[in-house]
Amino acid sequence: MNTNITLRDIAKALNLSVSTVSRALTDSYQIGDETKQKVVAYAKEHHYIPNRMAKSLKEGKSRSIGVVVCSIDNNFVAQMLDGIDQHCTDHNYQLIIMQSKESFEQEKACVNLLYAGGIDGLLISPAFQTTDFDYLISLQKTGLPIVLFDRLSEHIETHKVAADNFKGAYDATMHLINNGYTSIAHISSNTKLSMATDRFEGYKKALRESGLAYQEELVKFCDTPNAVSLNQNLEKAIQELMALKSKPTAIFTATDQLTTKCLSLLNQLGYKIPTDVALIGFSNTDLADALYPSLSTIHQPAFEIGNLATKQLLALIDNKESQPYETVLLNTTIQERASSQKTK
Repeated sequence: MNTNITLRDIAKALNLSVSTVSRALTDSYQIGDETKQKVVAYAKEHHYIPNRMAKSLKEGKSRSIGVVVCSIDNNFVAQMLDGIDQHCTDHNYQLIIMQSKESFEQEKACVNLLYAGGIDGLLISPAFQTTDFDYLISLQKTGLPIVLFDRLSEHIETHKVAADNFKGAYDATMHLINNGYTSIAHISSNTKLSMATDRFEGYKKALRESGLAYQEELVKFCDTPNAVSLNQNLEKAIQELMALKSKPTAIFTATDQLTTKCLSLLNQLGYKIPTDVALIGFSNTDLADALYPSLSTIHQPAFEIGNLATKQLLALIDNKESQPYETVLLNTTIQERASSQKTK
């Protein structure tokens, strides 16, 4: 049985009108401080819970936003979700989080379920498999505000927020070159999303500017749909690279999972890091200092990406009139540790 007290119960107990109680609980300037304090104290004492559905009907909003990510089992994603959650909490929105598991079909199913549930807007970090954005564009045309974060695409016009992947990759590769490494492999995820293509281009630019030849055999694109496939494909890529006649002296990895897993696999395969091969990669792991050897990383402002993307989405929700869309790329930072130290 539902025993929650209502606005009407509070009004009756305090001999006030329902509208006065409602305004007091929403901190309206029309209500005096003494009345507000009395109403809030009574509501708290009697565990008053606002009727979200009634409020939604009155405002014409559900005050909920949908978030679709590849997987929540990922430190970088968790940090972005924390940034999203903070901005939503500060603005009285609730989050509904779903996972695509890098599947385009699962991503579509997630988005359709969220849309059917009446979300006010959608934050999406597309799956690696996603190349067709028509279904999102169709939802946009119905009036659903959509913002892309972390993984961007040119196939949809909207606000987009991510790290400066090109610059981060350029900095990582230049760091290896400046530390004396000249045969540098690159391992990335097999996707057409800009995250991977920008990092690949940053890697190539650093080689070019340093007078080093680009070697196709030093580049591996791995399918990473799940943990088992990630392990198998990455181990195969590493073994192929280290079997080359002119094997790499350093590896630059392009994603959080690839970076930490690559360090683990190189250790398991008996390679000394950085003596046999150096390593640096994109990763937001809090354990970088504790790993063996300590892991050099390109750190992304994950919390800020999530926070800003949510700010952009709520602006779209509040103002449905057309406005110029913008793409914001936030700076990465290089964190140098033992895995990429200078050659002797």
